[in-house]
Amino acid sequence: MAIPELKQVSEVVYELGREFRPDMHVPLRVFADAHLLAQLERDHSLEQLVNVCALPGITRQALGMPDMHEGYGFPVGGVAGTLLPDGVISPGGIGFDINCGVRLLASSLRFPDVEAELPSLVHELSRNIPTGYGRHGRLSLSPDELDRVLNEGCKYIVREKKLGVEEDLERIESLGSLTDADASKVSERAKQRGQDQLGTLGGGNHFMEVQRVDTVFDELAANRLGLAPDQLTVLIHSGSRGLGHQVCTDYVRVMDQALTGYKISIPDRQLACAPFSSRHGRDYFGAMCAAANFAWANRQVLAHRVRETFGRVLGGGANSRLSLVYDVAHNIAKIEQFGSQRLCVHRKGATRALGPSSPDIPAVYRGIGQPVFIPGSMGTASFVLVGTNAARDLSLNSACHGAGRALSRTAAKREVTGHVLRKELESRGIIVRCVSNAELAEEAPIAYKDVERVVDVVTRAGIARKVARLVPRGVLKG
Repeated sequence: MAIPELKQVSEVVYELGREFRPDMHVPLRVFADAHLLAQLERDHSLEQLVNVCALPGITRQALGMPDMHEGYGFPVGGVAGTLLPDGVISPGGIGFDINCGVRLLASSLRFPDVEAELPSLVHELSRNIPTGYGRHGRLSLSPDELDRVLNEGCKYIVREKKLGVEEDLERIESLGSLTDADASKVSERAKQRGQDQLGTLGGGNHFMEVQRVDTVFDELAANRLGLAPDQLTVLIHSGSRGLGHQVCTDYVRVMDQALTGYKISIPDRQLACAPFSSRHGRDYFGAMCAAANFAWANRQVLAHRVRETFGRVLGGGANSRLSLVYDVAHNIAKIEQFGSQRLCVHRKGATRALGPSSPDIPAVYRGIGQPVFIPGSMGTASFVLVGTNAARDLSLNSACHGAGRALSRTAAKREVTGHVLRKELESRGIIVRCVSNAELAEEAPIAYKDVERVVDVVTRAGIARKVARLVPRGVLKG
């Protein structure tokens, strides 16, 4: 498809009308500046967003965040709401790593006070936390225990397994537990893949960073979030591991086979879908919610391992306490109310950005907005923002989830040599633990868009506002 010419409707918002192609039910909207817009010509993400506009039941607009890049059927950094009860749900609009997400922990320690201990801390984290594809965790679950994780999420991990504190639950999206989860809709193959993976980081772009708060932009909001200059923080990026991948694989196949029966015609079979109210739609939603609960439980166990390591290396007690700032998903579908419309909001590589007046965020954050995390790459900064009330109409209460890939993994490895990158990062005072130089090269900073530019677009659009900038000092990757 030829790259369509988008109409600039505001400083960082571009649109394409539904008249562009006969099968489009809604227009599309892209948040970008001129530089980020030009980068979309490198892949098929804009064409994929046009295809999303053809999904049955889609309403308002298909949305592209400033980190948008090509994905499976549905672009990463894409958002779409379908009107219930009969609008569709599409596994490709959530992705294979269901509830891949980010969790931020804030230490009571200042970075300058523990800088000398950082090599030991990162080393012990690498020993305590399994990284890489197919790695197993220390927590082995019986079939009944796994079903409880799938159905109850973090509540089971905190209250029954005692891996965390009650306060954690209050600072996790949806309290870390989606009530529509149904473990019986998760295949045995998916359960086998996830049975011993709780508390594992995974490979690819998953990471854990020990960071320093470099800059505070909004002191009031930072204070409410428990962030201050020079503070030590830990950012965890992981998801539902092999279990979530298998759930998506299973239901893409099922829905692809069911398309004819529902008389659904779509421009790309990777967008296989079913009406939300149908048996296939309800079954997938129950399985997706279960996989999302598994991912939240995974990050809860990871956070517990981090706390164990901090206590061992830096000493126990209040001096090394790690508080949960927030945990938010960025590959998920949620049922949300927008005026009189009840929508199934697909967020793939996009995070919620609820405003200060939303009742769906922790009480402690009402009045400032829901925390939004936009990580960069391992050599660049990450940002903490808070959502605005304007995001409701601008972007279906959604923001981007990171910098977004500028190069494919294959292209990155052609440009970067892993061991050279490792030395470069360490020369800048960033301690790196990654078992594979090839995987390190795949995630090189050059492979990603400019996170400062991406965040600038989000703030200029009015979706969220900046609170703090975090810089990496220690990195764990699979």
